[in-house]
Amino acid sequence: MPNTQDNLHAAFAGESQANRKYLAFAKKAEEENQPAIAKVFRAAAEGETVHATNHLRTLGGIKNTTDNLASAIAGETYEVETMYPEFLAEAQKEDEKGAQISFGNAMKVEGIHQKMFQKALDKLSAGEEILEVEYYICPVCGYPAVAHAPEKCPICNTPGDKFYKI
Repeated sequence: MPNTQDNLHAAFAGESQANRKYLAFAKKAEEENQPAIAKVFRAAAEGETVHATNHLRTLGGIKNTTDNLASAIAGETYEVETMYPEFLAEAQKEDEKGAQISFGNAMKVEGIHQKMFQKALDKLSAGEEILEVEYYICPVCGYPAVAHAPEKCPICNTPGDKFYKI
């Protein structure tokens, strides 16, 4: 029988997934010219974020920035070195082309996230200033471009004019 810690982990995962799902649903509602419904999904998504954050905080999963960066690096490293290679191999074995593209793109981008977090941690640890920059995200694979969108995404070739600014 699960204990409270197990339940908090499960609740955090469920609330996090609901947030992302509702945001995807909101985007689709906007594409279908349903802005009021999109807003309903976004409002619910924000509530799910509050729940997920509360569960993570209760688990002790939100620490200081140095520890949070180390946690992020560990998570990205796992995804790049273990999770996505295993998922990709299984998708190749099952000849699931869409999953192969999704997993392959995610694995490449997670490697970039890993390097971004490591660079930030190194600068923070060295007491160096970390300058704020603009990020432009590829809407197809999630590639994060710094300062400006590229002409084409280096991961999936999406045109740069499709990127959105963070």
